[in-house]
Amino acid sequence: MDLVLWRHAEAQDWVEGCDDMARTLTSRGDKQALRMAKWLDRQIPDTTRILVSPARRSEQTAMALGRKYKIKAELAPGCSVAQLLELVQWPNAKGTILVIGHQPTLGQTISQLIGLNVNECAVKKGAVWWLRNRERAEHAQTVVVTVQSPEVL
Repeated sequence: MDLVLWRHAEAQDWVEGCDDMARTLTSRGDKQALRMAKWLDRQIPDTTRILVSPARRSEQTAMALGRKYKIKAELAPGCSVAQLLELVQWPNAKGTILVIGHQPTLGQTISQLIGLNVNECAVKKGAVWWLRNRERAEHAQTVVVTVQSPEVL
């Protein structure tokens, strides 16, 4: 199984009293999303399942890819690592799953899967972490396939 975790691109700052779920991407965020989407579109299989947080900024990030996706309430800001892993059926699902979501959940998920302390992994806005579960000598391993940031693409 391949799990691609994509943090939404840069969004408008949260202002107290405003709806966090309605925040939109900045113009810089639009550019980050498009740059990463072009790269991802060349890398991920056509059969990739794409699961997206219901937050507007995550959906805008997904729209840059131009593929079908499903909004999943389980990926809303504040979701747990357990919710994310259950949703994607890690490590038993087949194929590639792309999740577009939020910090700190994405970083905590990566930390858990590769054996870091829970808050050691920060994911930059618009960045992608690609993880793979594989069997080696009858032991499951999590391999980091790549980490990409929109600024270096």
